[in-house]
Amino acid sequence: MNKDQDIVGWKIFGVYLLILILVMLCGSAYGQIEVVQFNAEWNKANKVEWLNDLSDCEKNYIDVGTDNAAQKKHQIASLPTIIIFKDGEEVKRFQADLSFKMVATRKEVQQKIDDVLMSDF
Repeated sequence: MNKDQDIVGWKIFGVYLLILILVMLCGSAYGQIEVVQFNAEWNKANKVEWLNDLSDCEKNYIDVGTDNAAQKKHQIASLPTIIIFKDGEEVKRFQADLSFKMVATRKEVQQKIDDVLMSDF
């Protein structure tokens, strides 16, 4: 190989490395925000269906009927409950009303996610 081929090879390697770093950074930015819906099988009629429509966050569902440890750890008192976590720490909680229906709207939850993301800038 000559010197020009070495330079081209290093440039290609640099581009691939830069792309890899950007992909990792983008993935970690979205990984910082997690939205968890806590509910139970007996209350599935009141499951928050729009949770998967939220953007810029990871989304999870925990059935407290089968995961009592999670219910105790997060002190879930009403179902469903939605908790927004940033870096594993709770930043906002939305709870159902007395009829076991979620009061918060998708727009309200998404606004809080957006606020948490913008607080990093």
